[in-house]
Amino acid sequence: MSKNEEELSVIREPSTEVNEEGGDDKGVRYAITGHTEQEIDAELEKLEEGSIAKGGRRIFSSTLFGNPKYFIWVLASFASMGGILYGIDQSLISGAGLYVPTDLNYGSNKESMISGFMPLGGIFGAIMVYPTNELIGRKWSIIGACLLYTVGGILEADAQSWGMLLAGRMILGAGVALEAATVPGYIAECSTKRWRGGLVSLYQVMIMLGLLFGYIDAAIFVDVSGNWRWMLGSSLLFSTIFLIAMLFLPESPRYLMKVGKKLDSYVIWKRVRGFSTFEEKEEFFQMEQHVLEEIESAKGRFIWLDFINKPRCRHAAQYAIILMIIQQFSGINSVNYYMGTLMHETGLTKQQAVYTSMIGGGTGFLSTIPAIYLMDRLGRRTLLLSLISGVFIGLLIIGFSFLSSSTHTKEGIYIWGVVIYYLFWGSCLGPTPWVVGSEVWPTYLRSQGLFLTDITNWTGDFITTYAFPHMTAAMTNEGTFCGFYAGIVLIGTFYLMLFMPETKDKTLEELDQVFEQPLSDLMAENIQKLKETWDDLKSFRFSRVWALSK
Repeated sequence: MSKNEEELSVIREPSTEVNEEGGDDKGVRYAITGHTEQEIDAELEKLEEGSIAKGGRRIFSSTLFGNPKYFIWVLASFASMGGILYGIDQSLISGAGLYVPTDLNYGSNKESMISGFMPLGGIFGAIMVYPTNELIGRKWSIIGACLLYTVGGILEADAQSWGMLLAGRMILGAGVALEAATVPGYIAECSTKRWRGGLVSLYQVMIMLGLLFGYIDAAIFVDVSGNWRWMLGSSLLFSTIFLIAMLFLPESPRYLMKVGKKLDSYVIWKRVRGFSTFEEKEEFFQMEQHVLEEIESAKGRFIWLDFINKPRCRHAAQYAIILMIIQQFSGINSVNYYMGTLMHETGLTKQQAVYTSMIGGGTGFLSTIPAIYLMDRLGRRTLLLSLISGVFIGLLIIGFSFLSSSTHTKEGIYIWGVVIYYLFWGSCLGPTPWVVGSEVWPTYLRSQGLFLTDITNWTGDFITTYAFPHMTAAMTNEGTFCGFYAGIVLIGTFYLMLFMPETKDKTLEELDQVFEQPLSDLMAENIQKLKETWDDLKSFRFSRVWALSK
């Protein structure tokens, strides 16, 4: 047995001792691993003694927010700040893009490259997800992403040429992509099953907050000399804060367990989760058992093939990738990146377009907040299917607004459509793909799974951003929004109705059972749920349709 495996080794055998009183062990609690609570407590005492013997194994944040119940929210809030970097770039380039062509003397035909090269860099960043997460862990991957973002932000804000601006956009995109894949997985690995959906949803809330901050920044600097440089450079404030915050946060306990550092995993689990309940103790050792089994089963194999050969991994990959495709092709990137341009096309001046964009950004941010509460109380499936029809309607309104011959009518309908779109998108297609993409993978394939969802995300982002001006030229604005984007959302809705499982209130290890079932069984189960939901709606039993778990 290797040194790492010795440190990882789970409590050896379940207790087989007979009760001295001749009883039947009533009142004795057994964990999923087959061990009693007393045996687990004894093992935890050994780990605590080992921690003390090695100097306490402290983490930077050990003196802050002593109660794990609060600390996990602190961890998720600061880690989710990466979402601000993602969102703020989309809205800043929307405002800056109105002025960069004139200042750097390039034609409007290159506008899509300025927006599109950020997600193109994101594709390269996504390729970095697997090796960095495996070699240096979740925490240091995020810190590396911050450094890339900072370098890219400096280059684009100080760009003296079109080429320098493109280089900055690509480096910045690589940083955003690396953190966008790693942060949700990092939060999921640290979270309890009761709050995991809400905590990961914080990442989408931060994306929309960043989007709003970007529109506000653009409005602040729009009348300043060199306005677009100030707009793009302002994002460096947030990347600096994020970088400093990550230095004080711990590594993921599941990652540490995976690489054989059980003692460190114990110390951090105690810090971010605690061992105050039997469930927390049980999950820690269940995690250990799963990691050992996965390490053993992966020996001598090319584990990437599990995404094809193992139904559990294949089903998870299909679901996570398709859900991310639906998100990326729901029109969100075109709305975000080209908000200022589209506002300008409705008849507003450049300054008015920048100011008016804050309406959409504010709506998007506020509409995302309910997901923090509802993602775990209502469930991923119910929340998404309840709201996705509003996304479809919003796209139709946005598209049809361009048919109006009256400038004021066009402006009013377009803004109305954007508000409706964000209002529903914010709590369904916004956070759900990030939650699902962070939780559905087995531990030994999580880095690979994060890579798959991230490469899907940034490929879709690049296609819908770079190609958007060409799409509107070929299909018109109304055809792009009403036909292409709305059509994909409609098709995606039918897929989700049939093949979307519910993953709330389950540990990451318990999700194995969810994805091991055949797709035919899942479809039959979902069809039955749809019939029951339809009967409840017809009978006005709304409390059964939207029942909140405790």
